[in-house]
Amino acid sequence: MVSAYKQILVIDDDHLTRTLVVRILENAGYKVLSAESGSKGLNLLNENKKNLPLMIFMDVMMPQLNGFETLGLIRENNDLKNIPVIFITATEDQSAIHKCFEVGGADYISKPIRENELLNRMSIHLTLQDSIDKLDEIEQENLNLRNKLLNRNLQDPKVFEEIITISKDMHGIFQYIESISPSSRPVFITGETGVGKELIAKATHALSHRDGEFIPLNVAGLDDNLFSDTLFGHVAGAFTGAVGDRPGLIEKAVGGTLFLDEIGDLDPLSQVKLLRLLQEGEYYPLGADQRKWSDTRIVVATHKNIQELVDQGTFRQDLFYRLKTHHIHIPPLRERKCDLTILLDHFLIMASKHLQRKAPQIPQTLMPLLESYNFPGNIRELESMIFDAVSRSSGYKLSIEAIQNSIRSSGQPMGFSNSGRTTDTIVYDLEEYLQHNFPSIKEMTNMLIEKALERSNGNQSLAAQLLGISRQALNKRLKRSNEIQEDNSIQSSPKL
Repeated sequence: MVSAYKQILVIDDDHLTRTLVVRILENAGYKVLSAESGSKGLNLLNENKKNLPLMIFMDVMMPQLNGFETLGLIRENNDLKNIPVIFITATEDQSAIHKCFEVGGADYISKPIRENELLNRMSIHLTLQDSIDKLDEIEQENLNLRNKLLNRNLQDPKVFEEIITISKDMHGIFQYIESISPSSRPVFITGETGVGKELIAKATHALSHRDGEFIPLNVAGLDDNLFSDTLFGHVAGAFTGAVGDRPGLIEKAVGGTLFLDEIGDLDPLSQVKLLRLLQEGEYYPLGADQRKWSDTRIVVATHKNIQELVDQGTFRQDLFYRLKTHHIHIPPLRERKCDLTILLDHFLIMASKHLQRKAPQIPQTLMPLLESYNFPGNIRELESMIFDAVSRSSGYKLSIEAIQNSIRSSGQPMGFSNSGRTTDTIVYDLEEYLQHNFPSIKEMTNMLIEKALERSNGNQSLAAQLLGISRQALNKRLKRSNEIQEDNSIQSSPKL
């Protein structure tokens, strides 16, 4: 909460330092509250909840409640936790300075206090806090717009707020999840890596209105013993080192949802035990003679084609049929490019807040570049790409070079077709063309340049990116092509 006027809180047990900081701030036009101890500073914050300070300057070494402990109490209060705190320290010890940031301080200044340094540091962090507040406002506006566009027919749209999308296909999935929410039958989620399968699983759990917990388990790499011990638990003496009974995750998930990720990698013996759990609702902890029953909804997910695994004999057909009662397939990002803009905005805000910097501007060439890319890693890849680009952006614009490097490192071609064509189809089309035509290298180069300019609507910077060359290199080729055309025109003109 930002106050209606410029108010700063100073907490320092040293009278001279406190008086000096107050005087500097008042001369700069700020209203200043001051306290001689951490506890009195906390009291002032509680008394001024309607007009909270923009910033807190706080000494580290104070009796009874030191600066680090005071900040810990401030951060526990939701109304106060976003106020930036600059520590005042009398030491240059690196471990103490590191501690200032570790506990959540925005910055530190060393004694003796220098007026210019204090005001400059304060200005930087007030500007940063203002940017963060604006990012929060933009995020809320985006959320409201998304809800307005998509959630007209949803019974409980808040459940899906973590899933950033305006896709009609995704909206259809949300409606399907709501329709199956009363069911206790398994839910089978498929989709490529990075599309958000766990978020869909969490939404399914939230809509089930089950009182128990959502318990996730990635089963990839678990052999049968480890899977059984993790899921079903064990009794004392079940194996060497089992000195007591230990409940498994299935017991922790009673009345809730158990989410088994990467189910396509499940060990064959474990598949039998999971099938028994689904059919009979029963299981045996390791080493136990007495069976137990479970009231747990099972949700599973995989990026693999389970039907192919069934055909290969590595996945039980009866388990597959039992699991896929309610099947949800999440489309890859390349099939819902309409989400790119809203995801870009979301990750840009997240990255800027995480790195505590102003959100950089988006270059005009970025969206066409992203729309032309295949995103094999889907939303997770886009998130990683944007976080990396923001961290590498030194100016006011997002680093498009970082985006280009991310795309190159993926091994996917730049300038991927908007229609989602694969490299194989492009090669096939080229082979078809070459059966009837065989252009020279120069003709093929000119053809590629022409197509790149056509796809980029004449934007030479983007065309150069699609071609994988510099803007200067493209300009030279265009200039050379124009000169050749002019020469040919002169030579072919009739002589008088």
